[in-house]
Amino acid sequence: MRFHGCDLRKGRVSLPNQTYVLTCVTLNRTTLFADWPAASSLAQEIHRIGQSHAVDSLAWVVMPDHLHWLVQLKSGSLAQLMQGLKSRSAIATNRLRGSHGAIWQKGYHDRAVRNDEDLRSVARYIVANPLRAGLVRRLADYPLWDAAWL
Repeated sequence: MRFHGCDLRKGRVSLPNQTYVLTCVTLNRTTLFADWPAASSLAQEIHRIGQSHAVDSLAWVVMPDHLHWLVQLKSGSLAQLMQGLKSRSAIATNRLRGSHGAIWQKGYHDRAVRNDEDLRSVARYIVANPLRAGLVRRLADYPLWDAAWL
């Protein structure tokens, strides 16, 4: 069975106090965030949103062509959260690059974290992405991640 971007939205529910793993990918998987200023700008936007009352930002990692983010939704919807992140980060990235237009693929993937899952384990899995991708040999060598417990 093949799924399309519109299929990701079917059955999507945004529940207050629910924890979600969110993933979004750059347009055509372009490695925009291999560039330090662009990656740093995205990290700043994640931090800014994490300071708002919309979410508790529990863990995130910026990869060269995508983002993984563990959040507990406080208010609003996942769609509003992701639209805000994508919009603001696209404006900042385009400004840095002297370009314009979309930088993110449409849609995003979300997975509600079950109550019986250990959030620290989920966070460790997320922030270990650079290790699994072979970008670094030690997580301490990768600057584009954060977790509430570390």
